[in-house]
Amino acid sequence: MSKQYRITLLPGDGIGPEIMSVTVAVLKQVGEQLGIKFEFQEALMGGAAIDATGNPLPDETLTACKNSDAVLLAAIGGYKWDNLPRHQRPETGLLGLRAGLGLFANLRPASILPQLIDASSLKREVVEGVDIMVVRELTGGIYFGQPKGIFETETGEKRGVNTMVYSESEIDRIGRVAFETARKRGGKLCSVDKANVLDVSQLWRDRITQLAAEYPDVELSHLYVDNAAMQLIRAPKQFDTIVTGNLFGDILSDAAAMLTGSIGMLPSASLGASGPGVFEPVHGSAPDIAGQDKANPLAQVLSAAMMMRYGLNEPEAATRMEQAVLKVLDAGYRTGDIMSAEMKLVGCQEMGDALLQALA
Repeated sequence: MSKQYRITLLPGDGIGPEIMSVTVAVLKQVGEQLGIKFEFQEALMGGAAIDATGNPLPDETLTACKNSDAVLLAAIGGYKWDNLPRHQRPETGLLGLRAGLGLFANLRPASILPQLIDASSLKREVVEGVDIMVVRELTGGIYFGQPKGIFETETGEKRGVNTMVYSESEIDRIGRVAFETARKRGGKLCSVDKANVLDVSQLWRDRITQLAAEYPDVELSHLYVDNAAMQLIRAPKQFDTIVTGNLFGDILSDAAAMLTGSIGMLPSASLGASGPGVFEPVHGSAPDIAGQDKANPLAQVLSAAMMMRYGLNEPEAATRMEQAVLKVLDAGYRTGDIMSAEMKLVGCQEMGDALLQALA
């Protein structure tokens, strides 16, 4: 008896439609092999939605996502929309999607693939064996805290305000996700904050420390965010699982991503307490190469693998997709962002064809 899942596709902007097309083909082939059927529905988000409706996250898109088993997002944004009012920018739609689906936990793996060690800007001995999972709180902190905005003071001077705020319950729920994730990995969790300066970080540290009593099998440590950034570059192999707030997680997860040589290789998962998750590559929309068949689709395919593993509980499908990626890299196929000497330069579509052959 076959299983069926409803997947909302958000191709978005730039290279998004190209890498999404490759990923859908991969999902269909894996589904045929394992008796899994997909009902794909495509919706507008980001710049494409702004052009069509004036809204980066139309109501019908959010409704479609809520009625799905999982959401697969490609990339949003681009120079074209950078000067719009903040409420109309593509990134505002992304924040609205996370809030609308209650996606409070972002899982960002940064694992160095043996085939791409020399693509990293750091020395081989520094990055070889790196396998980090950053667990980032996604719906609180300074991105959502109130008050926020640009206000005019009594003297006529403008003043920008953002508020970093976390409640105990928000910290506890992301903390539990992080401890559970660390328990399934190497059993080490590093909590990152700025407790020496920020009161909100002191509360964060207090709550994470209290939670540790429930997870005696997980080794907990703490780092200030500035030191954590330095340590990620100096000695990244000391880290297994990192948990941190929205702003710090945004920065550190991108820093960790570049340890692997290319941000174009890395997936992510955004999860809530229930309902569909959103799975997306961590790279941007790359408008400078959009429509030129130069995009790297592998992060999008690996995001779909995370969707199968974490969102739909189909680990065999996830493993097949991940192994296909390793096979095409072993065969020497490279897009421009991960190209090195003696490898075969291919475009987005040819990389997709190679993935299908590897699966077959």
